[in-house]
Amino acid sequence: MQPIGLAVVLALNLFAVPLAVEGQQASRVYRIGLLTTHSAQATRVEPLRAGLRDLGYVEGQNIVIEYRWAEGKYDRFPDLAAELVRLKVDIIVTGGTPSTQAAMQATKTIPIVMVGTGDPLRTGLIASLARPGGNVTGLTQLGAEVAGKRLQILKDTVPNVSRVAFLRNRASPAHVPYFNELQAAARGLRLTLQSVEVQEPYQFERAFAEMMRERPDALIVTADAIHQLRQERSTPDPHGGVLA
Repeated sequence: MQPIGLAVVLALNLFAVPLAVEGQQASRVYRIGLLTTHSAQATRVEPLRAGLRDLGYVEGQNIVIEYRWAEGKYDRFPDLAAELVRLKVDIIVTGGTPSTQAAMQATKTIPIVMVGTGDPLRTGLIASLARPGGNVTGLTQLGAEVAGKRLQILKDTVPNVSRVAFLRNRASPAHVPYFNELQAAARGLRLTLQSVEVQEPYQFERAFAEMMRERPDALIVTADAIHQLRQERSTPDPHGGVLA
């Protein structure tokens, strides 16, 4: 993921690294804090490492990565973020909205590079897209902005669809505007929207059983880290369904 590696390096250069001669910078070892949801996502860190290597930053040589996983417990993020601040990391890379919010609460000075967040404006991560302000930069998926369009494409693709289930994590602030946009779009398209809650991995079986009692025609999922861990379980409907 070259853009992530580049964003990390730019943040180091802009915020964390004082003006110094080239030789001094080359000899310094930078400490990067990684704050994300689950250690099962460890394989997704490799693109970050690859992007950094392409730019001359190699783990174990001139960078050290401090890994902090919440293991699906979003309420652990504040303590984990505070721990990274105490370690005096040069930068914090966050995965998702909850971890980014926790990092922002833990520090106003250490640069934060966010990855995979929902709408950063509606969740208060940045002041504006053009001028984010503060110590946060990175990439966003702007999920809520395209929620209605996803429903429209679904309706155009499967004209007979009438009931759509939405897999939701109420613990994620990004899901509030996303769900609101889906509700508004569903009314306009005369679709019934069913909200199904999953905040912990063990809740999937119950959630799918609840969902299938209503027999939805399609399922909408987001980039929520808990849900992505079970992405292969797209729909349990043996009669066929649509994953949006």
